Amino acid sequence: MISVDEALEKVLQAVAPLGAEAVSILDSLGQVLAEDITSDVNVPPRDNAAMDGYAVRARDISGTNVGAPKHLRVIGTVMAGAIPAQTVAPGTAMRIMTGAPMPAGADCVVPFEDTDEEKQKKARPGQPITEIGILVKTGAGANIRRAGEDMAKGTLALGRGTVIRPAEIGLLASLGHSRVKAIRRPVVAVLATGNELVDINQPLPEGKIYDSNTYSIAGLVKRYGAVPRILGIALDSRDSLMDKLRNLESDMLLTIGGVSMGDLDVVRDVLEAEGEMVFWKVRMRPGKPLAFGRLRGRGGKGREILHFALPGNPVSCMVSFEVFVRPALLKMMGKNDLAKPMVEAEMEESVKNSGARRIYDRVIVARRNGHYYARLTGSQGSGVLTSMSRANGLAIIPEDRKMVNKGEAVQVMMLDWPEEAGG
Repeated sequence: MISVDEALEKVLQAVAPLGAEAVSILDSLGQVLAEDITSDVNVPPRDNAAMDGYAVRARDISGTNVGAPKHLRVIGTVMAGAIPAQTVAPGTAMRIMTGAPMPAGADCVVPFEDTDEEKQKKARPGQPITEIGILVKTGAGANIRRAGEDMAKGTLALGRGTVIRPAEIGLLASLGHSRVKAIRRPVVAVLATGNELVDINQPLPEGKIYDSNTYSIAGLVKRYGAVPRILGIALDSRDSLMDKLRNLESDMLLTIGGVSMGDLDVVRDVLEAEGEMVFWKVRMRPGKPLAFGRLRGRGGKGREILHFALPGNPVSCMVSFEVFVRPALLKMMGKNDLAKPMVEAEMEESVKNSGARRIYDRVIVARRNGHYYARLTGSQGSGVLTSMSRANGLAIIPEDRKMVNKGEAVQVMMLDWPEEAGG
């Protein structure tokens, strides 16, 4: 039995980033760029108005104030998307909308509220404004967005290795990219095992339970950006298990259950016979009977598939996923930040550790007066799935700490932030 840190190190040593694929920019959300993106246009392409107002020459309105407005002849209006054909000559102004290209001759924009436009509209409803009174002095360059201000032509817009968020999608769109090369998402096969399991679409016979683990684990796979492929339920026999794996095509296999020491726990035997087992059993609770290794391609050919044999108890398999599978998936996707956010929180009740294992207790973390506080979600049994449903964090009790008293601080791996979980 090895420590959590040793197990995680072995997992990450076995994982490498996958290859690239071309995807639509919207589908690339959460993926990692596999290429540098250089801008071949200026963004914006031309100087444009940052506000609705009047494009004028700053020298024409020097010395202006409310008591002594400067009046300029209005020669037209330019809307966003239009190209102004006229030049703003001395003593003239052009009405302009936000985002519209600046007309030649003008070097600043005076907002509508700094003119007498509203006064004129009230005095002469429906009449065109042919002369505008400027009430506030405005300097050259005011309220103008310069060409290339956001991104200049020829500059690096996004570097290889960038995680694509909504802002990056918008930036790609602003450069005219509809598709992009990104590290592809891992395909993760999920296979539950157990004679007692029934699919959720079937009637529930006496003595059976619905297969919830497949869906919680597939949900985690999807949450972290990979693609789940549900294989169904295998019975507790080697033949049934191998039948489900016969045409396996995935980057990772997650089996659930059948990895402990019971008479019908055959998953570990299959892993040893059909591939290589790197480790079995980790000094943690919940999640001790976890196995990790590589499964050979069918028929002894083809690439190896990473295999996590997760425990069958609902909480154990979810905690094991968060601690080991999640960072492996993120590394496969080319990401560097693999750890969940951690906070220091004060325990609101005492917790014992009698097994010399690292404990991951399910807690509700709340922030009060600038500090984090954690309380248990209730019963911490590894079969109590509601303890995960209520939790937004996992309080970590080290192997060498036999007791955490009420009021003492612990490190908490955040599953969700308190604000997201209603804490």
